[in-house]
Amino acid sequence: MANLVYLTTEPIDLTALLAHVQSPSRGGVACFIGAVRDYASGRTVTRLDYSAYGPMAETECARIVAEAESRWSCGVALKHRIGTLAVGDTAVAITAAAAHRDEAFAACRYVIEEVKRRVPIWKREVFADGSVEWVGSAAAGQQGSAAVAPSS
Repeated sequence: MANLVYLTTEPIDLTALLAHVQSPSRGGVACFIGAVRDYASGRTVTRLDYSAYGPMAETECARIVAEAESRWSCGVALKHRIGTLAVGDTAVAITAAAAHRDEAFAACRYVIEEVKRRVPIWKREVFADGSVEWVGSAAAGQQGSAAVAPSS
């Protein structure tokens, strides 16, 4: 996805991600969608607030996509939403297409696992009781940071 933006404040368009990876030579297509659920840690979630260190997140997402495309000879598309998301909203979507399903599934799994592990994106879970909890890489230091949300 050279020259494409991986982070967005807009709802994620899965059709566009699929169009980016599909081709006549790629018969196996896998998708992963991460949606906001209504509970975490045994508590009711009312919303999530995602933030990221934009430039570093974009660079790392590009690196992860390139690694997957090289390792499995596939096409990969990735979008991660930043900002306030309601229960049911799509937070992250990945599509991977390869000649065979095994490679598509493997690439898709690799990308989500590496995004969760390496990309500086944090989520702030807001609970029905008014409490909040930060989740993500370096979450403990998030409260005082100035993370930015890129435009879409």
